[in-house]
Amino acid sequence: MRVALISTYELGHQPLHLAAPAAALRAAGHDVVVLDTAVEDWDPSIVDAIDSLAFSVPMHTATRLAIAAAAGVRSRRPDLPICFYGLYASMGDGIADRTIAGEYLDALVEWVGPSAPASGPASAPASVASVPWRDALPDLARYARLVIDGEERVAGYVEASRGCVHRCRHCPVPVVYDGRIRIEQVDAVVADVAQQVAAGARHITFGDPDFLNGPQHARRVVAAVAGAFPQLTFDCTVKVEHILRHPDLWHAFAAAGFVFVVSAFESVNDAILERLDKGHTAAEAAEAVRIVRRADIDLRPSWLPFTPWTTRPDVVDILDFVADHDLVASVDPVQYTIRLLLPRGSLLLDDPDFEVGPFDPDRLAYT
Repeated sequence: MRVALISTYELGHQPLHLAAPAAALRAAGHDVVVLDTAVEDWDPSIVDAIDSLAFSVPMHTATRLAIAAAAGVRSRRPDLPICFYGLYASMGDGIADRTIAGEYLDALVEWVGPSAPASGPASAPASVASVPWRDALPDLARYARLVIDGEERVAGYVEASRGCVHRCRHCPVPVVYDGRIRIEQVDAVVADVAQQVAAGARHITFGDPDFLNGPQHARRVVAAVAGAFPQLTFDCTVKVEHILRHPDLWHAFAAAGFVFVVSAFESVNDAILERLDKGHTAAEAAEAVRIVRRADIDLRPSWLPFTPWTTRPDVVDILDFVADHDLVASVDPVQYTIRLLLPRGSLLLDDPDFEVGPFDPDRLAYT
């Protein structure tokens, strides 16, 4: 079978969620073509010579773009089977023939179906299938870069785990994973880093929803990757409560090459943090800054300034917190504009005290 995998947006990184399923489908004997419309032109003719088409939808923006693209595909080839896979796949109901949220690899291979004997080997060792296939993706240099000390470093991207053990009520991850995680084999992570280093990567982002969901696994991954590639620098994303729970970890991470950590502070209003079930207070966020900085790692907060409960003083308090803790250079300006997103299935919709407006099908969210 000839399968096309399409990514529309993956936060500026070379799309892992094309490379991983491409490896699995090739291992099953299929002919795979990939397209990343974030950096490549959309060519409608790509659908003329394929047997099935799958869109990667790991985030909300990617899904909106994928739905628009899928509508064009439907008008060109109404008979072509279309699948949406990834965290936001369920939003493809109505335009996709199949939606696969969460752990999608096995289900995607099953959906494509058996391969013809002439198309390639019927199977491959599991270790081969578990290493993402990046050869057909656009050059890594076309994606994200880390600017440090006036120097630009090409940035690669891997995931050591998926899902999350927490259930923050505004987050899309617990809607799909329900407090569970799936870890990636350490050897597979190292192998994926190796091929990105060969392609020019000098920095690696660990894109796990929370890198310390499995702290011992994270330690093993860092030791293996940094041991194999001591020239690399790193970043990851970690909840405030995990930063506080593992205060002695950060000096080891700094020695391994970590230069910054992203953490979702969201607000400095403790009542809002409780509504979101964030698991931390504003005072604990301030302590997280101190812990990480003691290890000479930069902490980069992400914010959710605008919620239905936000007051004008709440926004001012965020700005004061950023200034008081010397975080001005560590916060991307777009963070001051973000508002709560309420897609279908959001855990916040279960709050009996929370009134929402109608669902907007164009924005794929409740008003």
